[in-house]
Amino acid sequence: MFRMFKNGGLQISKSLLNKLVAWRIANISERNFLYILSLVVGLLSGLAAMILKNSIHFVAEKLTHWIEFDGFSYLYLVYPLIGIFLTVLFVKFIIKDDIGHGVSKILYSISRKSSRLKSHNTYSSMFASSLTIGFGGSVGAEAPIVLTGASIGSNLARLFKLRYKYVTLMVGCGAAGAIAGIFNAPMAGIVFTLEVLMLDLTMAYLIPLLLSAISATIISYFFMGEGVLIRFTQVSSFEISNIWVYILLGIFTGLLGYYFTRVSMYFEQKLSGIKNWIYRLFIGGIVLGLLVFLFPPLWGEGYSSIITIFNGQSPELFNNLFFPGLKDNPYFIIIVLGAILVFKVFAMAATTGSGGNGGIFAPTLFMGAIAGFFLVKLLNVFYDLGLPEGNFALAGMAGMMAAVMHAPLTGIFLTAELTGGYGMFIPLLITSTVAYVTIMRFEPHSVYTKRLAKRGELITHHKDKAILRSMELKQLIENDFEMLTPDATLKNLVEAISKSQRNLFPVVDKDGILKGMVKLSDVKDLIFEADLYEKVFVKDLMYMPESFISPADTMEVVAEKFETSGRYNLAVIHEGKYLGFISRAVVFSKYRKTLQYFSND
Repeated sequence: MFRMFKNGGLQISKSLLNKLVAWRIANISERNFLYILSLVVGLLSGLAAMILKNSIHFVAEKLTHWIEFDGFSYLYLVYPLIGIFLTVLFVKFIIKDDIGHGVSKILYSISRKSSRLKSHNTYSSMFASSLTIGFGGSVGAEAPIVLTGASIGSNLARLFKLRYKYVTLMVGCGAAGAIAGIFNAPMAGIVFTLEVLMLDLTMAYLIPLLLSAISATIISYFFMGEGVLIRFTQVSSFEISNIWVYILLGIFTGLLGYYFTRVSMYFEQKLSGIKNWIYRLFIGGIVLGLLVFLFPPLWGEGYSSIITIFNGQSPELFNNLFFPGLKDNPYFIIIVLGAILVFKVFAMAATTGSGGNGGIFAPTLFMGAIAGFFLVKLLNVFYDLGLPEGNFALAGMAGMMAAVMHAPLTGIFLTAELTGGYGMFIPLLITSTVAYVTIMRFEPHSVYTKRLAKRGELITHHKDKAILRSMELKQLIENDFEMLTPDATLKNLVEAISKSQRNLFPVVDKDGILKGMVKLSDVKDLIFEADLYEKVFVKDLMYMPESFISPADTMEVVAEKFETSGRYNLAVIHEGKYLGFISRAVVFSKYRKTLQYFSND
């Protein structure tokens, strides 16, 4: 009875949805509907960002009132392990799917899955990351919320049966809304989507992105006011005499970004390679707990530490250390800051590698702020330059984003919006550019794209591959070729030539196995020799092609085979059986039509 009711309800829902879609098509133009849907996606993404921020805060507040902030606490050893354990249980036994590396997952869905994200991604990452981060996991909430927003956009677009390129657009709208909502930074949300997800910058795409980012920001302001993750307004004026320090900071954050990318991926890969999930959880949790115990600023996202630096209260960073009495010693501070820069990467990788859920966005900002503070502290202590700590902490954040994410514009606009103005625009521009140029000499891929690039699955950043990937090989196979058997005579070949519009003739046996082919240009001198019609056989004239195509080949492989073979037609063979031909002209024609489909709006 229940199943009948459930199935009946599902059929009614589908019927109502189909009627709604039909009404929409009849009454609302596609462009106007995109504007409406992008507004809805932005509102929902903004709400999701607000819920996640409050969930993390709620979990953390319920825990940290037990911790003595005037001295170190042994609870730092326990809480992160508990959070990761609860996250693993939730993911492994309830969701039963991999929900880690949110931005990489979005890029993979655009590249390989026609921008389809699973429905559980609209909530699963939020819940899992709340547990991980709230209990002190050293990761950020931005990647989970970006995945949540992108999933909202993907599922709504597919619900209303939009085409692939508009599903992709809604994925971008969800991502833009998520970043805009969590930071109250609409421009950063748009630039992040264009720069990291590599959506095309056209007016047809830009307006929906603007609507999503603005609506998410309004939701965030409405519910949270100025209570965003980071806000810093005490910006000292930019002095041209300090330009060399910003350049030096750019080089430093570029090199630090290289360290961040390589070490985090290596350590996480080693942890993920432990087959037994209980051992993996225990080892990663213990490593994380020890690091947080020794260096409490590694606890959670790290935004409280950044705010402490911005407010000029940096000595408070060292309250919970073993030797709080040394917090006023500048040399001690420099050593501890350097240790935090080294071990933050291990803390982050231990969190995600052992099963925790979170992203690298917040750790990147944290390390950037610490890097800027570290460099200025070093210069002020040894050379007494009087450099403003807050300014260089901001510039360091922009530099690290440019280096780790390969997103210099996102770093510039996000940090500029965090200050409520563009007074720091020039130094942010300098540091981000230098950091990006520095890391590009060592690492061509960002931390988001490196895993995909290794597997050959990164096509969002390669438009030619993206178009080829969207083309289906089976739709390009042509079957109107006259087939011959090996025992057919020259007379049979001439008859086939007279009926065919093609200049190639596949030769197959009774089981459909391709034995070779005959090219018209090779036999044109024989077709007028009537006395040879019964004496010459097709098996004497055929040849076996050196290059052929398998149905399992990708269109990139097909294009490469056309290029290397110099052929205009290639046979498609599956387990020896002839299926047809693919011609260079048909592939090129389909490529052009697909390019127009993606480009024209």
